[in-house]
Amino acid sequence: MAGLKAHDVEMIGASLAEDVQFVTPAKTMDKPMILEFLAALYHGFPDWNYDHDKPELLEDGSFAVLWRQGGTHTGTLSFPDFDAVEATGKSVRIPPHHFFYRVGEAGLTEIRPDPIPGGAPRGIFEQIGVELPPV
Repeated sequence: MAGLKAHDVEMIGASLAEDVQFVTPAKTMDKPMILEFLAALYHGFPDWNYDHDKPELLEDGSFAVLWRQGGTHTGTLSFPDFDAVEATGKSVRIPPHHFFYRVGEAGLTEIRPDPIPGGAPRGIFEQIGVELPPV
């Protein structure tokens, strides 16, 4: 959480297991893809910010965190295998929603956002006007 708030991709990477998966209905990302996504997000949205509730331990041993996040698209958003999106100046506010985490001995092994309408990561692209969001 501290790495996300500080936009510290190296710190975030240290908290992820090598075999971590970020699972969305459209795509599953591995560790390098997650880190590339976050680096691109922070470049495109230098003021991207996070707020969250206290993590909840669930019966299955996973954790749930209710996140609130957003920022202003003032930089180029450029992901591998996707056309770059020049700054639109649009403000993005993702609806509050849960992310679910599984933790192993080597760090986070799974990250799964609740697939709500307008939720992250797809909602970011929708709000800046990208017709076919990549994730």
